[in-house]
Amino acid sequence: MSENHPIHLSKIAPRKNKPGGGRKVGTGKFGEATAVMRVPASQTLIIKDFLAAYQQKMRASNLDAVREFEWPADEVKAVDLPLYSSKVSAGLPSPAEEHVEKRLDPNEFLIDQKDATFFVTIQGMSMVDVGLLPGDKAVVDRSKLPSIGDIVLAVLDGEFTIKTLSRSKHGNVRLLPANATGAYSPIEITENMNFEIWGVVTGSFRRFK
Repeated sequence: MSENHPIHLSKIAPRKNKPGGGRKVGTGKFGEATAVMRVPASQTLIIKDFLAAYQQKMRASNLDAVREFEWPADEVKAVDLPLYSSKVSAGLPSPAEEHVEKRLDPNEFLIDQKDATFFVTIQGMSMVDVGLLPGDKAVVDRSKLPSIGDIVLAVLDGEFTIKTLSRSKHGNVRLLPANATGAYSPIEITENMNFEIWGVVTGSFRRFK
């Protein structure tokens, strides 16, 4: 897989309804029941455009769009730091050599394939329950094949966002937030959306000071 191209999920094939079946209530574009109404034929396109804009606005409120991208430095020097095995409730670990479990290079720990890895800055609160807070740097690897349950960097109608990749019980691809407050809703991917997976989030890091 070339790192110069985004990872594509296969297009969602239309589902064939069984006799007596049909679309379940709440699984359409707007995630709720719909009603039939009569409108002037001359206003049909205007109403469709309005609903499309409304739908896009609602999706945008759930995205926490990512706009800041960074790449690993061209020349990264190895950093060899002690990793202590002793567990303490507060204070510094013992500097005694017998407590050093091994030496750790943060670059090797965070990055599997340098040429396929970049960093993005978390913008909002939609993924706080998995430890991704505003200002954190998420590590994105474009060489990894995304699987259901992975945290991914996706582009949806031109906006980048980090969400958990999932499928609904009806088989549709979904992007799930991780925020128990209910402030963010799952995004169900439909055929009319421009959707790609750009990479798998493999880790994150932050500074406190």
